[in-house]
Amino acid sequence: MQDRTTNRMLYSLKVTGAQTAAALAQRLDITAVAVRQMLGRLHETGLVDYEDSRESVGRPKRFWHLTEAGNGQFPDNHAGLTRDLIASISAVFGEAGLDQLISHREQATLNQYQLALEPIESLEAKVEQLAAIRSAEGYMAASTRDAEGNLVLVENHCPICVAAKACQKLCRSELDVFQAALGPDVEVKRFEHILKGARRCAYTITPRTKQNDQLAMKL
Repeated sequence: MQDRTTNRMLYSLKVTGAQTAAALAQRLDITAVAVRQMLGRLHETGLVDYEDSRESVGRPKRFWHLTEAGNGQFPDNHAGLTRDLIASISAVFGEAGLDQLISHREQATLNQYQLALEPIESLEAKVEQLAAIRSAEGYMAASTRDAEGNLVLVENHCPICVAAKACQKLCRSELDVFQAALGPDVEVKRFEHILKGARRCAYTITPRTKQNDQLAMKL
């Protein structure tokens, strides 16, 4: 059984990505020695690993990150059962039946999101509310902005990752839901994807302009 500080360390690596022992010590407000001891134990159990990054000057820095087993410490909603159900539905009802099931789930999710977002006027507030909804569903989501000032929805965890690996249409469905829930006046693009090896899923959300729409039509 892991103690609270160890769980906080795993959580920090989950939501922030690879970090040095010094950065973790500062974030967790404990000594670097204690952090290195905990990282050593977690490394022995296969929950974390590291990569050494050589700077132009000085000693290389060691960056610690979660392994697949480390990511597995965070909940994946009924992973085995969901994967088996997807396989069974596909076998019994075919791909058309599976598509119908995904469409039904997509519409139900969209109805829920629209009910929560429609009363909200500003796009930023809508994205913040969407992040709150997704966090409540286990996605460890947050709303932020990138260097150019664009709104970004970040999801640091995927509680349906096993199911999504078995049926990647679920991921496409979620992107479609975000687009429909936020409306035709914005464009939602995924630029980081857990299933493609990224640490998290992340989406840019930008207002549509006539100029962008005309450019898209030409392309």
